[in-house]
Amino acid sequence: MAGNNSLGGFILLGLTDSPQAQSLLFGLFLLVYTVTLVGNTGVVLLVGVVGSLHTPMYFFLAHFSLADICYSTVICPRLLADLLAEERTISFAACVAQFHGFSFFATAECHLLAVMAYDRHLAICSPLLYVPIFSGRLCWRLVASSYLLALLSATTYTSCVFGGSFCGPNQIDHFFCDASPVLQLCCSDTRSRELAIFVLVALNGASTSLVILLSYFSILCTVLRMSSAQSRCRAFKTCTSHLVALSLFYGTLLFMYLQPLSSHGRLDKVVSIFYTVVTPMLNPFIYSLRNKEVKDALGKCRRRILNHWRRARVVSASK
Repeated sequence: MAGNNSLGGFILLGLTDSPQAQSLLFGLFLLVYTVTLVGNTGVVLLVGVVGSLHTPMYFFLAHFSLADICYSTVICPRLLADLLAEERTISFAACVAQFHGFSFFATAECHLLAVMAYDRHLAICSPLLYVPIFSGRLCWRLVASSYLLALLSATTYTSCVFGGSFCGPNQIDHFFCDASPVLQLCCSDTRSRELAIFVLVALNGASTSLVILLSYFSILCTVLRMSSAQSRCRAFKTCTSHLVALSLFYGTLLFMYLQPLSSHGRLDKVVSIFYTVVTPMLNPFIYSLRNKEVKDALGKCRRRILNHWRRARVVSASK
């Protein structure tokens, strides 16, 4: 995978050199990462524990939340450590591993989002076909295929980024090992590898976004035919929040990877923050914690915990 590499590693220049800004960003990103872990872990545990959530929709949401946990963990701990460190060196192997992990989970999320959109399309537009089609076996196959396609894509991306020769500067002008800043350090010609990355990103982005857009268009058409104004309003709010989150994730991701290497600049770091740090935090609130079923499940769990705590207090008091 790695080409001719005479470098011992790289230096990540990070977001800023200002100590005051670093302290502020550390506190902010630590809070965001904590919320990301708590929110997404809560969704995974809730879906696993509560029987009423053992449906295809929440099965996909649990895997999506799991991907968010891993996706955020590939980037945030290193980002937080670098904000406090004086030296931000990263070994060549660690840089390769970080980029591979990032591209794997980012691509997996794109395919899981397409699967989730198709699941909602069938549930709302063809409810009589939903149960017969979405069996447990099909759900596992769809999730497995999402991970398999992500693995193949991530391996190709990583080979293209790190497959050249690195013999010159070793400073990555970014806060993680992303494609464009690493390719800028490559001594060999990168045009063919840039084209391969562009084509693969375009294929993954176009195929998944097309499934998502067609699914939501069909859902909106079905919603418009609903007789209940309250049902239409609720469905529109749900679709709107989903589409805003999708636009933020896809828009920033495609902006970064569908532009030529010469067009990248200082704005890249700001844009990268959105799809690496912000969206993993927002996703559980947009896709899961606003659902009535999830709120009911949370209420049941809270009541069970309170009842168990009260019984334990009564038992300890009686002793």
